Amino acid sequence: MLIDILLITVGMALLIFSANWLVEGASSIAARLGIAPLTIGLTVVAFGTSMPELVVNVMASFGGNSGLAIGNVVGSNTINIFLILGIAALVRPINVQSKTVRIEIPFSLLAAIVLFIMANDILFDGMTESVLTRTDGLTLLAFFLIFIYYTFSSAKSDPLAPASEVKQRKTWLSIIMIIVGIGGLVGGGKVIVDSAVSMAQLLGVSDALIGLTVVAIGTSLPELATSVVAAYKGNSDIAVGNVVGSNIFNVFMVLGISGTLNPIPFHPSANVDLLVTCLASVLLFVFAVAGPGRKIDRKEGIAFILFYLAYLGYLIYGA
Repeated sequence: MLIDILLITVGMALLIFSANWLVEGASSIAARLGIAPLTIGLTVVAFGTSMPELVVNVMASFGGNSGLAIGNVVGSNTINIFLILGIAALVRPINVQSKTVRIEIPFSLLAAIVLFIMANDILFDGMTESVLTRTDGLTLLAFFLIFIYYTFSSAKSDPLAPASEVKQRKTWLSIIMIIVGIGGLVGGGKVIVDSAVSMAQLLGVSDALIGLTVVAIGTSLPELATSVVAAYKGNSDIAVGNVVGSNIFNVFMVLGISGTLNPIPFHPSANVDLLVTCLASVLLFVFAVAGPGRKIDRKEGIAFILFYLAYLGYLIYGA
């Protein structure tokens, strides 16, 4: 137990260090290439911070732990908005671009809705069981390719968007920082998840609850570290793009790859968790357009955190 606690502490330190390098390197490349920081956040950063979910899901899928695989993604997406953006907004209010409100946030909501439909064969098709099949997985990957195409087709910076102060480094150094940052995030996330799961199993917690809480929180730590560091540095585009992009990656890429490699059974009881994920995306949209300016302020950040604490209480009580 003490070793697990020590490993979690080391993993968190590695996450913070790696997140700083990743944000610095990604921001530098964005400035040099004339690409909007939001685009980097939606692609490079989101991909790197989604790697822990991908690794965990592939292992869980082949290991027959369907509750862990689905719960990891659904739990992570809920945490990304309620907890991560909530904490980031407390550090500094987060400005949200008009394009993010009109396109990226609705796209993340679409991902949750598509997953809800695909995973509910019993509800929509009258089947005897619900399974995320290989066909569903390939369809999710098709949605993912559409998102990537859209993102890079609109990659040039909006001249009307406020410019963020980014320190430009040599390209080779920025690339090394990104690679080291992603590697550190994945490594740190894996150390934390493995240690946390070991502790949870010693306490006799179910796989489903582990997936929605311990594993989801563990695999979301890279997003937390990255978005908080980005918010602190004033890079709101990366802070928001990382979360929204990660949510899209988690459903369309992570579950797409997992389902394609091995079909994933879905238990109808997880529908409540899927609906909470949909609610999170809806509230993110509402908060981004409500009030003066397009931003998530500290009051809304507190509201996000309270929503998550209420949801966490529901999970623990239901266990």
